Amino acid sequence: MSPPPIEPAVLVVIIGETVLQSRIINLLQHLGVTGYTLSQAQGAGRHGSRRGDMVSYNTNIEIKTVVSLKVSEAIFSGLVEYQSNHALIAFRQNVEALTGFEVV
Repeated sequence: MSPPPIEPAVLVVIIGETVLQSRIINLLQHLGVTGYTLSQAQGAGRHGSRRGDMVSYNTNIEIKTVVSLKVSEAIFSGLVEYQSNHALIAFRQNVEALTGFEVV
């Protein structure tokens, strides 16, 4: 059995206030990102606790996407403007992805 075809990619994880959801998704789409995973998130950090105990209030989202290094840099640049007024963190790590889908 031959090894599966893989290629290098970057996993970007963005955790931020739910109010940023449409803006972050628009940024990803503008950069040509073809897929992402969106989840509700709870936790605590510099901006306090985010329990999501009230609908659309005090709630966070987590968005994950697999992209190229160049696109990950553009995502980070596009997120900077939101950090001064919103709870937001983003990080990335190098990953290996199965080929067969487009890494933009």
